[in-house]
Amino acid sequence: MDRIAVPPIKCQGIKTKLVPWVKSIIPKDFDGKWIEPFMGSGVVAFNVKPKTALLCDTNPHLINFYNFIKAGKITSGSVRDFLQREGNLLKQKGQDHYYEIRQRFNQSHNPIDFLFLNRACFNGMIRFNSKGEFNVPFCRKPERFAPAYITKIVNQVSYVQNLLKEYDYTFKCQEFEQTVLQGKKHDIIYCDPPYIGRHVDYYNGWNETHEHTLNLYLSNSKSKFILSTWHSNNYRENEYLATIWKPFNILTKEHFYHVGGYEKNRNPMLEALVTNFDPNYVGFPSISKGENLLFSDIHTNDLTK
Repeated sequence: MDRIAVPPIKCQGIKTKLVPWVKSIIPKDFDGKWIEPFMGSGVVAFNVKPKTALLCDTNPHLINFYNFIKAGKITSGSVRDFLQREGNLLKQKGQDHYYEIRQRFNQSHNPIDFLFLNRACFNGMIRFNSKGEFNVPFCRKPERFAPAYITKIVNQVSYVQNLLKEYDYTFKCQEFEQTVLQGKKHDIIYCDPPYIGRHVDYYNGWNETHEHTLNLYLSNSKSKFILSTWHSNNYRENEYLATIWKPFNILTKEHFYHVGGYEKNRNPMLEALVTNFDPNYVGFPSISKGENLLFSDIHTNDLTK
């Protein structure tokens, strides 16, 4: 299996471990535009590596960051120099320097400051207050930017930088409705919205109205679509899969989330992919619309290894 490329911006709920699964159901003859209304970190698009992509999000700081890389205003070299300089100041001054950068970012919105905050804040969170100010606290690690860690981030930036030189990717800050409407017959729209009933820290929030609106727009789109969501855990099920998403194909895969360092804290959850096309032609057994299929029942390559 190909190694998964991790993007330079960290996001909670990043789909790194699910990328092989998403890739496995993409039609082999796909040659249209890859469209993401909820780009987030960009990990799926950056690993699918379509020739043409429209990557959107309502968080302007994510979009600005990648547009700066595309325009050559942020490079792997400039990132190394910046993180070495600011990392040394962080080591000397501790959290005071982190909060100085945070205040500076909230005034100037410099995308390279956004990268620093994202990699030095608590748990890699992206969160803003009602005034639109980044408000995640420091991770309490003054030596955060060790040489190996800087090199890791630099390599991540370099990967995206080279990808954007080779392929035609457009980054836009806009609402998901507008993005879905741009899909055409031969395109694929990949949606990874906040999981309804689970995540409430999306940049502009997410609720039942948003879920129904997304369903309406995707249902009427001429494009193929893939929707990432959750199916169930030990305590409850995603009711929307049995209602508004039921007319479509639903695939599931068990995924473990780790909380703490003990085996007992491994919490299993069924992830789901909802599609408006039959993935049978890429090796999946036939499924009827609305049928839930455990990924363990699929007799193809084991994508969980």
